[in-house]
Amino acid sequence: MSVTLKSQREIDMMRRAGAIAAEVLRIGGEAVCPGVTTKHINDVMHKFIKSKNAKASFLGYGGFPAVACISVNNEVIHGIPSGRLLTDGDIVSIDVGVLLNGYHSDTAATFPCGNVSPEAQRLIDVTRQCFYEGLKYVQPGYRLGDVGNAISTYAHRNGFSVVRDYIGHGVGTQLHEEPDVPNYGVRGKGLRLQKGLTIAIEPMINAGGFEVQQIDPNGWTVVTKDGSLSAHYEHTVAVTDNEPLILTSQS
Repeated sequence: MSVTLKSQREIDMMRRAGAIAAEVLRIGGEAVCPGVTTKHINDVMHKFIKSKNAKASFLGYGGFPAVACISVNNEVIHGIPSGRLLTDGDIVSIDVGVLLNGYHSDTAATFPCGNVSPEAQRLIDVTRQCFYEGLKYVQPGYRLGDVGNAISTYAHRNGFSVVRDYIGHGVGTQLHEEPDVPNYGVRGKGLRLQKGLTIAIEPMINAGGFEVQQIDPNGWTVVTKDGSLSAHYEHTVAVTDNEPLILTSQS
């Protein structure tokens, strides 16, 4: 495994990309409402990214045809924006990356569309907290197994399951770098965290079972196998001497 540790200058560059990603995610979330298409949300986000003289990390990545992955209800990740109309009660996961001056950032969140059920809102809230449970261990000396274990423990305690087939990853000059960052693990196992490591931690949490499957015909979108709801939350973070630094937060 070849892990690239970042200098302070590089982390500052990633933070600038991350600030744009945070803002574009906020804009995308604000556009979520009944009657809006997922393509409209994608287009609004693309316009903002271009206004910042940045590039969309996902557009064309591996052939992906859009700026953001927009996944609805039982769609876990990689939903392709389309003419699909959102309806009251949907939950909408938006995942977006920004490339600025050679450095990527990656962030995601799930947003309620109109009035969602209490259970759907609880899934959104627990998924977000799963990230923060894992973040507690993003400090020198801990291991990736500590991060993943904290995420899965919190999800299971709340009656939800953790997607195992898709995981977080390193981020930097490439959108996906080493190391892999699972949302599960064994405490005290895995890569030891060091200052300068930059990773995307992204819990994908299902209301039902953990099994997922890729659906045709687009070859991208991943859904829960049992049709249950799924939520997603992600930040790009840097390991520092002390507390972790979230790079995809609004400055």
